[in-house]
Amino acid sequence: MTTYDDRASHGGTPTRVSSRVGEDLTATVERVRGSVEGVIEGKPEVVRLALTVLLAEGHLLIEDVPGVGKTMLAKALARSIDCSVRRIQFTPDLLPSDITGVSIWDQQRRDFEFKPGAIFAQIVIGDEINRASPKTQSALLESMEERQVTIDGQTYELPSPFMVVATQNPVEMEGTYPLPEAQRDRFMARVSVGYPSVEAELQMLDVHGGVSPLEDLQPVAHAHEIVKLVEAVRGVHVSEAVRRYAVELVAATRTHPDLRLGASPRATLHLLRAAKASAALAGRDYALPDDVQALVVAVLAHRLLPTAQAQLNRRSAEQVVLEILQHTPVPAAPGRQSGLGGLGRTIPAYPQQPPRSM
Repeated sequence: MTTYDDRASHGGTPTRVSSRVGEDLTATVERVRGSVEGVIEGKPEVVRLALTVLLAEGHLLIEDVPGVGKTMLAKALARSIDCSVRRIQFTPDLLPSDITGVSIWDQQRRDFEFKPGAIFAQIVIGDEINRASPKTQSALLESMEERQVTIDGQTYELPSPFMVVATQNPVEMEGTYPLPEAQRDRFMARVSVGYPSVEAELQMLDVHGGVSPLEDLQPVAHAHEIVKLVEAVRGVHVSEAVRRYAVELVAATRTHPDLRLGASPRATLHLLRAAKASAALAGRDYALPDDVQALVVAVLAHRLLPTAQAQLNRRSAEQVVLEILQHTPVPAAPGRQSGLGGLGRTIPAYPQQPPRSM
């Protein structure tokens, strides 16, 4: 990871977001983070990534073996925010209309009445999404990309904020279907919860041994606060050099000999949005190459398809992304004017750094 020595011109202290917007963002995020970490012990980096995706207006895919807390993480995030929440248990017999809704004939009105499906919520939890058929999974495509649902020629807007948090078991597990490429590409990031440490598992026995902490979890932020934070994140500055750095990383996946499918332009956009959210969570009103580097595996790896030879050589998509990251030079950019919420402060130039050593 590159280092960044950001010094103010006089005081010698790092430049931070000092506006009221920045203070509100930090306070709200810390409340949500603390609430979720009270349920998910020992996984602060996973919680941070979930919050990053939320503020970046993306969708999160949580992939891991059963029993490590994938659904609990999704529920804890949803319950920490005072907004509408729907949970969908994906099964082989689930129909697309169960997700999007259906038009039913009303005898009294003598007209069709639309009954919204489970997708009409601000946070949608899709549990074991890869146990449903590809036909049912495709019902999420329009809503995840365009934040709307079209039924019988009528388009219905989805509420804001809108986020899909889906869990899935590894494809080697019994009874799973691989997600289509178009479905995976709509998820901003993928994260694995992983097994807890011994200390975290001991703490889990104390906390979860009697009553589930989800039962006592209360909202610590309102939906309208999240909307304001999302708008603030949109104003985070990204210099041309950092944008070019993100584009070069994504473009390298399209020509790598170990990949038969590289990342799409949507992946570049998701990487940029996630970097802006990461910068805001760090209290900065500008993104750095460090923000891009920290998120590039989570944002890109699940979209890539290794070649057959790479699979025989046990080369994973994550390893390829790390190799690309190592061989892509980190840019140096001149100082520019920027600021979250129109602060207009000068951004100090970050120094040229060699590729990150693995």
